[in-house]
Amino acid sequence: MLSDPNENWKEEEYTLPAAPREAALREFSVSATTPHRFYVDEDSLSVGEDGVVRFVLVVRSAGGATNVTFEGIRCVTGERRLYASGRANGEWSPARNSAWEPIVDNSYDRPRAALAYDYLCDGPAPPRNRAAALKLLKTSQPGFRHLHEGIVR
Repeated sequence: MLSDPNENWKEEEYTLPAAPREAALREFSVSATTPHRFYVDEDSLSVGEDGVVRFVLVVRSAGGATNVTFEGIRCVTGERRLYASGRANGEWSPARNSAWEPIVDNSYDRPRAALAYDYLCDGPAPPRNRAAALKLLKTSQPGFRHLHEGIVR
């Protein structure tokens, strides 16, 4: 975890987004070896005044199971937060443990690490706004920033 340069940082209020729409799902690459497919719901992608990038993550297994979560990433500290899990009926169930945690490059956090380090964050800097976040999500190439900046996961 990176140190927080703003010891007085306070997370702003957020609202749970609408259930993801299939047409708004943007696939991103996590690993060539994983059988799962990963998507960010573009409709839900936001960058708060608090610097938190919030989004709906959709994970589809090779067997057809789908997992939907509403999450946040703090680029400045390298942390993630799970806000809620999606239900099949489109409603949200608040996460039992919703604390900020370091992003660790393990099998569970790999999509979050990819989003933070390959797609959305420029080192410790979050995207300027939603438009910049969408552009990064659409144009970034996985692994490129790590190789370019010498960051090792």
